[in-house]
Amino acid sequence: MKLIIQIPCHNEEAQLPATLADLPREVEGFDKVEWLIIDDGSTDRTVDVARAAGVDHVVRLGHNQGLATAFMRGLEACLKLGADVIVNTDGDNQYRAQGIPALTRPILQDGVQIVVGARPISTIAHFSLPKRILQKLGSWVVRLASGTDVIDAPSGFRAIHRDAAMKLYVFNSHTYTLETIIQAGRQGIPITSVPIEVNPPTRESRLIRSIRQYVTRSAVTVLRILVLYKPLKSFALMAFVLALPGLLAVLRFALFYLAGNGEGKIQSLVIGSGLIAAAAVVFVGGLLADLIAANRVLLAEIRARQITAEIERARGA
Repeated sequence: MKLIIQIPCHNEEAQLPATLADLPREVEGFDKVEWLIIDDGSTDRTVDVARAAGVDHVVRLGHNQGLATAFMRGLEACLKLGADVIVNTDGDNQYRAQGIPALTRPILQDGVQIVVGARPISTIAHFSLPKRILQKLGSWVVRLASGTDVIDAPSGFRAIHRDAAMKLYVFNSHTYTLETIIQAGRQGIPITSVPIEVNPPTRESRLIRSIRQYVTRSAVTVLRILVLYKPLKSFALMAFVLALPGLLAVLRFALFYLAGNGEGKIQSLVIGSGLIAAAAVVFVGGLLADLIAANRVLLAEIRARQITAEIERARGA
């Protein structure tokens, strides 16, 4: 069994030595443990520092493409290198590496395919009260959307079995954390959480500039994911929101008309008919989007088989 610990990095020259110093070279249940960093267009000495610290593999993206892209490129590289399990952690040493055995244990013993490290949100000193509330609220929304019981959805400290890694594909360019959980829930991939600990912050977050930005980005991400993975329900809800006032407007006209006062109320009929027609168009769009979503599942399966074939060819070579 091979475990590869991957770290997406963008200008982590200062923080990376401490992060790598804490990583294990031996983990119970694995014959080999390797380290891999994904250099997301760093302009500092991140790669030099990583190689000096003994990193086994370096994937270079050439220019900054974002955390989600770096995460996915890392998964693909780890799979081609023969990883049975992949652990993802941050380059700023946010997560305590001592939690890696606990993170991988459910995969080895319980047949789980994705394990997300749950931070003690309520007791993290450097998390403000609004941030704690938003983190918990965001995780609740993701649990509702995904049908999973993941406690800390935004956590990037997670272990992924190779079978699950082959099925994951992130469309969002901002972050992979929420989308992969909802994707796992939709595809029936076994997923769970384990408690982990965090280190004191070493730098300001690059993803969360402000509470307003965090709320806006998270809301847009969740809505976009719902449309991608549950299109029929999403479009049906939008169609209902459009159709309800339309039906009320038509009903208003009908009541006035039956009472003999329909003259001058024709605008209600026009507005109502327009809203109902718009709702019908939106619902048809939902049907088409649902067919596209089904096709996306097939494409994910084809992609997984292609990666499997590439791995087998690499092993044969």
